[in-house]
Amino acid sequence: MPVFMNDEAFEKKGFLISTDKTLLDFDVIFNYLDQQSYWATHISPQRLKTAIQNSLCFGVYKDDAQVGFARVITDMATFAYLCDVFVLPDYKGNGLSKWIMQTIMNHPDLQGLRRWSLATRDAHGLYQQFGFTPLTNPDQWMQIFTPYKAE
Repeated sequence: MPVFMNDEAFEKKGFLISTDKTLLDFDVIFNYLDQQSYWATHISPQRLKTAIQNSLCFGVYKDDAQVGFARVITDMATFAYLCDVFVLPDYKGNGLSKWIMQTIMNHPDLQGLRRWSLATRDAHGLYQQFGFTPLTNPDQWMQIFTPYKAE
């Protein structure tokens, strides 16, 4: 992997990445996804709680306050779908997105997977640094897409 972010440098600045779900600040995650993201607007709190419960989650913290998040939906053997990746606006530009991606890609439970997938409107450059490419055969992929509706 060509990107190398120094964990120790971030930790010295008070940052932490953890998969411990007890550290997650649900309100921060929900407010960002519902109010600021383009992909999860109108997600219900209960739907998000279920999604978090059934995913491998990565929280990014600065001095114990949550400043970023990512979820990986995976069977931990063959496939992973990366989603809900964000860093709060006040913390962008510090390399946190690259650090969280490096942490995810190096996670021991996610090694040897045959396929990773994600969807992005605007972060292609970030994900390309970690080996993501456009779909090789998009004609072989299908979807059912049902956007969330305001409740």
